[in-house]
Amino acid sequence: MLPSRWLALSLFIAVCCVLAKADTSPAERLICAARRAAAAAPSSRAYNRLALGYARRARETGDPSFYERAHDAVALSLEAEPGNYGARRVRVWALLGQHKFAQALEAAQALNKEFPDDVIVYGFLSDAYTELGRYEEAVEAAQWMLDMRPGNIPGLTRAAYLREIHGEIGGAVELMSQALNRTPGSETEDRAWILSQLAHLDLSRGRAGEALELAEHALAAFPGYHYALAEQGRALLALNRPTEAVAALRKRYEAAPHPENLFELAAALEKAELGTEAESAFRRFEQGARAEMNEQDNCNRELIFYYADYADDPEEALRVAKEEISRRGDLLTRDAYAWALHRNGRGAEAWEQLAPALALNTQNVRILYRAGVVAAANGNLARATELFEESLAVNPKSTVADSARAALKPLAAEASNKKGNQS
Repeated sequence: MLPSRWLALSLFIAVCCVLAKADTSPAERLICAARRAAAAAPSSRAYNRLALGYARRARETGDPSFYERAHDAVALSLEAEPGNYGARRVRVWALLGQHKFAQALEAAQALNKEFPDDVIVYGFLSDAYTELGRYEEAVEAAQWMLDMRPGNIPGLTRAAYLREIHGEIGGAVELMSQALNRTPGSETEDRAWILSQLAHLDLSRGRAGEALELAEHALAAFPGYHYALAEQGRALLALNRPTEAVAALRKRYEAAPHPENLFELAAALEKAELGTEAESAFRRFEQGARAEMNEQDNCNRELIFYYADYADDPEEALRVAKEEISRRGDLLTRDAYAWALHRNGRGAEAWEQLAPALALNTQNVRILYRAGVVAAANGNLARATELFEESLAVNPKSTVADSARAALKPLAAEASNKKGNQS
């Protein structure tokens, strides 16, 4: 028997649910149904569905507080049925959402040992391995998903992301497109998320117009969606429409007011030549970022680049980078750490951090450009030239394209002089 306080809570939330608007999201509908079920007959199953609804709502809104609500629902489920598998599985999802990757990995590994045929748990393993930079294990887990249940949507999207990491952008698009085709129209947020990912992939290879169209389709499917607004803003910047980009990124920050979103807005404001507002936004970003820099869910990568490139404080950039690299070794964190090392004149160490990323055949134009800068600083001009040219070949209209072209000019001149001297 559950304590009376939980029964009272269940009845209260059920009443609130009845009063909710009919125009609700998939997660909201799941939450309402689970609340009604828990109010009528409290059970682990009802609380597990409630926890699942909260975890889904966190992605819909970008509000991490829903993960805490998911944990609360899991606690109720475990109180109703100690040790039940469903509650422990949803808890892993919430841990991943809170960026507690090492803890999530340990919990997912325990579940996998108990039930090695659970496809979703392999997805959690793949997520945790990916975020920790353990890509071979991530690929293996994602492959298990597709081997066990060919064509399943979670397996397709994870495999797509891993293909992107390994530089296979075309393959990533193919898998994401398959996932979109298999997603029911009623799952509006899922479809909007996949469309946003497709927009990101198109933008990464210089197809800004197509990316903008996909982002707008995502917004039509799920209005105000923060992921879609981000891709819309990035595409507009790539199309040299900074004022419209600022409007999109401002809406995104209003929908999901996280410091990392403010950082991107501040950079767009600067590009739109709104200097005073950009400076204010950068200051507010720094305050917000530092407030959460010791949390697992933080924006330390953005903070590293802020100190390295905007605030001219490379020592602080490196201090933050050292803290973050101790938590995770994924591609993007290594890139940020390498850049902080470079800005502190530690080029050899920076190259050591970039080597694993380049070995993955990354097609991330920013990483390729920064690797070129590091190679040039280390005196490896031939390698620097290759990296700048590769960045431009992937996306000749990227945010670093002009910088890459500018960097190539003196390298080409120096190569020409060497050739002339040799002759």
